[in-house]
Amino acid sequence: MIKLKNENDIKNLRESGYILAETFQEIKKNIEPGITTLDIDKIAEDFVKKRKVKAAFKGYMGYPGSICISVNDEVIHGIPGSRVIKKGDILSLDFGIDLRGYITDSAITVPVGDISDADKKLMKVTEECLYLAIDQSKAGNRISHISKAVFTHAKKNQYGVVRDFCGHGVGFNLHEEPQIPNYISSGPNPRLKKGMVIAIEPMINLGVDDVVVMEDGWTVKTADNLNSAHFEHTIAIYDDHAEILTCL
Repeated sequence: MIKLKNENDIKNLRESGYILAETFQEIKKNIEPGITTLDIDKIAEDFVKKRKVKAAFKGYMGYPGSICISVNDEVIHGIPGSRVIKKGDILSLDFGIDLRGYITDSAITVPVGDISDADKKLMKVTEECLYLAIDQSKAGNRISHISKAVFTHAKKNQYGVVRDFCGHGVGFNLHEEPQIPNYISSGPNPRLKKGMVIAIEPMINLGVDDVVVMEDGWTVKTADNLNSAHFEHTIAIYDDHAEILTCL
C-alpha cells in the first residue's frame, strides 16, 4: 500500500533531507587519497550525532555501517572498512537520515582527484538521468514515465541500466511502495498522486546491465568489472511538480 504524506509529514521530511544533504557536504570536504571507507563512515556517523538524528541504514536488515560506500565497479551497498581510497577512484555514497521517524534517502557519486574522461561522462549522464526522471514526477503521470526517462537517456549513451535494484517509496520507512525501476517494466505501474514521497535512484554502468552480489552478502558489483555511478534524491509529489527534499 502506498502511504501518502500530508504537509506536516513533508515539512519533517524536508528537515530530514536537509540534514542528509549537509552530511554529504561534510563528507565531500574530507575525501582525499589515503582516507579509508571506514573513515568516511565515521565522518557521517559523527555528523548526524551532532545533529541529533539517526543514520537510517545502521542495523537495517543487519547492515553494519552507517553509510554505503561503493568504489569504482561497486554499484551499491559497499560496506565501510579498511579499503584505502586512491586518486582516480569514483565513490558512490548512499545515505539515509531518520529524523524522529521521518526517513529520507539520497546518493551521490564523487571523484577522488583527477578521474578518467569515461568516468566523468558516466557520472554526468547518471545525474542527468536522475533530473530527467524528477521532471516526469508529478501527479497524473505514472511510474513508467520515471523509468522511461532514466532508461532512454542511459541507453542513448550506450550505458548499462541496473535491473536488479530500483527506487522506492520512502518517508515513514526506508523502503515503501511503490517500486520504481530504472527500466521500462511490465510490473505494477501506479499513477503518481499528490502526497507521494519517493526515492528515485538511477544506477548506471559503463558496460553491461548485469550485476553480482559479493560474498559479504551486501556489496553489489558490475558483472563485467566496469565502473558504475549512482545518484538519488527523495522527492515529494505535487499536482504540477516535484519538490526535491534531499537538498540544501
